Amino acid sequence: MMLKKINLLDMSPKKLLVFFNKLGECAFRSDQIMDWIYKKYCSDFNKMTNLHKDLRVKLNQISEINAPIITHEQESSDGTRKWMMRIHDDKYVETVYIPDNNRATLCISSQSGCALGCSFCGTAKLGFIKNLRTSEIVGQVWRIARFISHYNKQQVKNCNNLIPITHIVFMGMGEPLLNLMNVVSSIQIILNSSGFNLSKHHVTLSTSGVVPGIDKLKDMVDVSLAVSLHAPNDVIRNKIMPINKKYNIDCLLQSIRCYLQKTKSNNKKVTIEYVLLNRINDEIEHAHELAKKLITLPCKVNLMRWNSIKNIKYLKSTSDARLNNFYKVLKNYGIVTTIRKVRGADIHASCGQLMGEIN
Repeated sequence: MMLKKINLLDMSPKKLLVFFNKLGECAFRSDQIMDWIYKKYCSDFNKMTNLHKDLRVKLNQISEINAPIITHEQESSDGTRKWMMRIHDDKYVETVYIPDNNRATLCISSQSGCALGCSFCGTAKLGFIKNLRTSEIVGQVWRIARFISHYNKQQVKNCNNLIPITHIVFMGMGEPLLNLMNVVSSIQIILNSSGFNLSKHHVTLSTSGVVPGIDKLKDMVDVSLAVSLHAPNDVIRNKIMPINKKYNIDCLLQSIRCYLQKTKSNNKKVTIEYVLLNRINDEIEHAHELAKKLITLPCKVNLMRWNSIKNIKYLKSTSDARLNNFYKVLKNYGIVTTIRKVRGADIHASCGQLMGEIN
């Protein structure tokens, strides 16, 4: 019986050191292999010429470099791109690339589907399918970074090039903190100088409020935190985000404060995400209530329009007037507030629209 090969994309830098140690190799081999994988986007051991021949033979026998496969691609009129990727067991996830001047953000998935059941989210309608492995999370970054590198080499110099990835957000399909170990392992690779070498200030993890996960995360890795709050009180949040029945707003805000005391990312401020649903959470009194909840929390608030989702008929996004009035209330309290620009809506690549299907 043939043994299953070890996918090196599943290994954090520390695990790679252990792996090569068990093979009787020096520690520098892990840096060499990471350079080939994450800097040169090479998945063929035979091309890794600074590894001695016996090691290349051994690696071919026992290991592989296997990332998710792009099956479909869509490009929005605003330059946003969405890729459908096939992962292990023939499941699918979506990954979104958002260029903005000299910056390019990659929005990656941590689960296929989601178990949290938020009423305004398309991914929630799929239910929970599976947690992604480290190789399926960091593999999304590897696959798109490789795509961009190859794409740019084929273009005329300085003409229509894609911006290399500068920021990564865990805001795709799934709840990252319900797949904590694999997400943290992926972040370690993303931040490592021999990996993708991104600054911790350029990596953001978004959560719906899994309090035990936030409490653990602060002792494991230091990245920017974004929290999907979406309501000014427990009554509303219970209705639109069932997780609030387990971890209410006050409990969540206390957990955030503890995280901010430990982290050095994002200037010790948390990003509060707030999607405005017409006549549900967008009244002026809701804005005042939210401001009073957040006034002592170091934060910035990201206001978002709700993006329409197939088979969710009862929800409606707020009007421009109500959005602007909500914004003004928060600003008057001195809370840093922005209105998120809608990107990729025409290909269903905006927040809440990822459902593992091509439209």
